[in-house]
Amino acid sequence: MSEPVHKNKQLQQARVRLIIMAGIVLCVNVLASYFHTGLDLTREKRFTLTEPTKNLLRNMDEVAVVDVYLKGKFPAGLQRLQEGVRERLRSFKEYAGNKLIFRFIDPFEGKTDKEKKQIAHDLANKGINVMELKTQDDEEFSMKTFFPYCLVQYKGREMPIYLLDAPPGRTAEEQISFSEAMLEYTFANAINRLNKAEKPSIAYITGHNEPLGVKTYDMLTRLTGLYIVDTVDITKALSIPKTYNAIIVNQPTQTFSGPDKLKLDQYIMSGGKALWVINAMNASTDSLANSPQFIAMEHHTDLDDLLFKYGVRVNFDLLEDLQCNPLPRVMNGGKPEMHDWVYFPRINPTSQHPVVKNMDLLLASFTNTIDTIKLQGVQKTVLLHSSRYSRSARSPVRVSLSMMSYPLRHEMFTRSYLPVAVLLEGQFHSLYEGRLAPEYLRLLDSLKVPFKPKSEQGSAMIVTSMGDLFSNGYSAKDGVLPMGYYNFTGEFFANRAFLLNALEYLTDNTGILEARSKDVKLRLLDKGRVKAEKGTWQFVNVVIPIAIVLVFGTFYMFFRKRRYEVRFATTKTEKPNA
Repeated sequence: MSEPVHKNKQLQQARVRLIIMAGIVLCVNVLASYFHTGLDLTREKRFTLTEPTKNLLRNMDEVAVVDVYLKGKFPAGLQRLQEGVRERLRSFKEYAGNKLIFRFIDPFEGKTDKEKKQIAHDLANKGINVMELKTQDDEEFSMKTFFPYCLVQYKGREMPIYLLDAPPGRTAEEQISFSEAMLEYTFANAINRLNKAEKPSIAYITGHNEPLGVKTYDMLTRLTGLYIVDTVDITKALSIPKTYNAIIVNQPTQTFSGPDKLKLDQYIMSGGKALWVINAMNASTDSLANSPQFIAMEHHTDLDDLLFKYGVRVNFDLLEDLQCNPLPRVMNGGKPEMHDWVYFPRINPTSQHPVVKNMDLLLASFTNTIDTIKLQGVQKTVLLHSSRYSRSARSPVRVSLSMMSYPLRHEMFTRSYLPVAVLLEGQFHSLYEGRLAPEYLRLLDSLKVPFKPKSEQGSAMIVTSMGDLFSNGYSAKDGVLPMGYYNFTGEFFANRAFLLNALEYLTDNTGILEARSKDVKLRLLDKGRVKAEKGTWQFVNVVIPIAIVLVFGTFYMFFRKRRYEVRFATTKTEKPNA
């Protein structure tokens, strides 16, 4: 074989190999566009979908469209969130298939100022607000508008999602990391809510001096956006309709009559869910307005036996916790000074239950402790408790501002982790089982509300004794303050999140809340090292991989050339002998 022919054959083989490699790369990219997979190496399995989310996506009836308005070039944190949204929606599409469509949209792209103004107005009506992003580097300062929102459309309805919805008081990096970790729950919860034909219904029980009005404005306003909320005066109603998915009994202070307790009991026996906020002691900061001290006495609501029958007892005491909020007090005629007030505990959720996992501190005032009662068929989970250094004072309790004058020592607080919120699940038995007269039972039958001695199906309730847990403040300057806002320090607490999570757990049977219980591990970069070693790591991540490929390619071509030179020389030597 002549040398030109041999070279032409090698050139043809090289072209064939190149075409085959290009075809393989093309096929891999085409398949990758249809099939998305990955390996989750995080300890908390942040990027692995939970089973309730997978079941929700597999059982979608119609096509859901997700418009992501976070599009464009952003600083590293928002860029990471943008990629996180893309990856999470891709993982959703693995299970939803063609039932999920997502697209990234910049609403202002290519629009005039007049069009931008109209677009911003239209999006604001949907709950999507334009925000300004301030960026600053070593050379310049700039501002740009952006929309950190998504719009989920499903079954003829739509719901906006705020992508930076993280607990207040965190740094920008922590907020982005938290938001990224909660993406599964955020999107799954939106699809799940839109999947329901109508909102779940909640009854706010009244008739026994429960707070209603300005103090509950934030609570009822927030709930109205997610639920159908009614107020039900059980002193006038014949019964509590079991059409309500849950009821809220919030800080009653008057005695419940037997018929009223029976209405609550039979609602639970019908499978109803309940959120109880019970304060056993008559104590509030209003009592300190005219006097530096007062005596806290018992509230006689007569609900003790009812809750005891379900598995808990709210004690007639006041919790004193070394982990507490301060209260201003004027000392010796000077300026107000902040002193720790043991009756305002800062409750730190440590339970792994989805209702409270990953939740920030909660604000409470004048709280009682809770004991659990052993009952067969009822599972009890302590959701919230006091700190390691706490104690309780039995009724009657003298509450005095003079306590601030004395130092608080750890050895004085000898009790730890006293329960203040408990979840009860299982089959409950009626308080009135075997106690009602036959005539009264026949009367109930005639009214078409037959007595139920035990719950027909598994039920659930949450009992908490945290005072003013769901109440909001008010100021003449700012109006209604957010729930969980402590005006003396300007801090925001997670009271609102606890309310929403508790009701979602009680009213939703899909288990989507499980996605919220993933651990949030913040793996943040050291800013000082990032700035000092920026060039080094750019070189390591960009130049070195290219250099390795070039070195490998050089050695490959060198040895390949040597191999063909030896083969060609051998062939040329053997030809004359032939």
